[in-house]
Amino acid sequence: MGLLDGFVFKVAEQEWEFEAIHALNYKTFVEEIPQHGTNQEKKLVDKFHDQNTYILCVHEERKELAGMIAYRDQRPFSLDSKLENIDSYLPDANKICEIRLLSVEEAYRYTRISQGLIALLTEYADAQGCDLFIISGTVRQIKLYKYLGFKPFGPLVGSEGAEYQPMYAPIDAYEDLQNRSRSFSKGMPELANDDTMLFNFLPGPVDFGKQVLDVYNDKPCSHRGDVFVGDFQKVRKLLCDLSGAEQVQVLMGPGTLANDAVAGQISLLCSTGLILISGEFGRRLVRNANGAKLFFHTLEIPEGQAFQRSEIEKTLKDHPEIEWIWGTHCETSTGVLNDIEMLQEVSNAHGAKLCLDCISSLGTVPVDLSGVYLASGTSGKGLASIAGLSMVFHNHDLESAPDDLPCVLDLGYYQEHAGIPFTIQSNLVYALLAALQSHNWDERFEEVRGWSKSIRRKLAEIDAPILAPDSCAMPAVVTIALPEVHSSSSIGDILKSHGVLISYRSHYLLERNWIQACMMGAEHKPTEKFVRLLKKELKK
Repeated sequence: MGLLDGFVFKVAEQEWEFEAIHALNYKTFVEEIPQHGTNQEKKLVDKFHDQNTYILCVHEERKELAGMIAYRDQRPFSLDSKLENIDSYLPDANKICEIRLLSVEEAYRYTRISQGLIALLTEYADAQGCDLFIISGTVRQIKLYKYLGFKPFGPLVGSEGAEYQPMYAPIDAYEDLQNRSRSFSKGMPELANDDTMLFNFLPGPVDFGKQVLDVYNDKPCSHRGDVFVGDFQKVRKLLCDLSGAEQVQVLMGPGTLANDAVAGQISLLCSTGLILISGEFGRRLVRNANGAKLFFHTLEIPEGQAFQRSEIEKTLKDHPEIEWIWGTHCETSTGVLNDIEMLQEVSNAHGAKLCLDCISSLGTVPVDLSGVYLASGTSGKGLASIAGLSMVFHNHDLESAPDDLPCVLDLGYYQEHAGIPFTIQSNLVYALLAALQSHNWDERFEEVRGWSKSIRRKLAEIDAPILAPDSCAMPAVVTIALPEVHSSSSIGDILKSHGVLISYRSHYLLERNWIQACMMGAEHKPTEKFVRLLKKELKK
């Protein structure tokens, strides 16, 4: 049956297919999951091989096996030897079959091959009169099995390093997968309806944990209630603990609102400043500053570069009237991370107040704001919560300025009212609290660094032109400057059709023919599928 990128789903029948089955069986259940002992032949013949029917995804021309699954309906099942009286756990069924050995070659993981295998297996099992599947699902892929419709039953079985969860699924629950298998036969790419099959590499909206969604869906409560006020202060403390700042004000709105509030505070200084520009978000700070009628000079460097100490020091020497500096910690448009410590040292040496946009860096890399005058952040990026809250960090007391600032931008007024001068949506606050409490930040930062090293290495292997060099790369953002022969819009659309969501539709990305992959959310999304699809498009 159906074709998928030159592969066909079918029942195994040829000699080379069975040889490939034994080799993949060994690779998966000896080398990857240590369930069986090693051998020199590097082949593993299943103990029920003669009774198995194998469903395969193969490229017949190249004699290449991409994935497999085995069907067997003779008792005792392999699960019978691992768990007593399994029928007591199961719903009534006319005929049960056990499906085993689900395995996909590493190069083809994170595709829809698993669904295609089970879709064809469903048709085969239905023809044999079976109406219930059972399976021992490796604990490493529980999310996948649940997505495929399986429900866990009984305790874990197996041994340490090779643990399995017994699971079952009625065959009549697979009509959707049968429809998918038919779409494979027409060669039609599709976008999964379930978010577990999407690969979200967007800077926002980001993926967030179940606990975040659960509290967001709770009934709202009054922002004046004692319990809420106490929990709101917990949020502020956790934000300060994370950033090293002494205080933070939380606003209802996007990160741009926080930057407008920063601009409002700077306007009270009545002095001249310097705005650092190395990309789109540096230019946006200029717009924030113009809106607040600030007086300032600019220092602009080529996109894809980080600011150097000597460049800033020269500008400050040329303009001794500068009393504040404002720039981006992470220039999200280019994937460049600027050096906070250097910026702070230069500012201190000149006696200038340092202000930073930390909207994309907060929660993805360590951020020390202990010496920063003002810094902005948001809930919907690296903090892995729901967009809608923004924040301004500071290390000094703020005074209200009702004659000089709009109420919503008057951070002194926020401080006077313990951070809650106006209505704030309780669900957003509790979602942020859940996100902040769910992370071990050291582990989080290490995970982001690991993701960055991995994706940058893989992109280098396919000669994808990464904009930011390793020396100043922002770990959570990779910007790819495509050659003119390729269209960022077309490639972005193609990846989206395959369930890989990247950033490419912002006007500044379209103008420059750039695409971006980000790791901002709570889950570490594997990059293999993204790189494989991009490699295919770059070869065209």
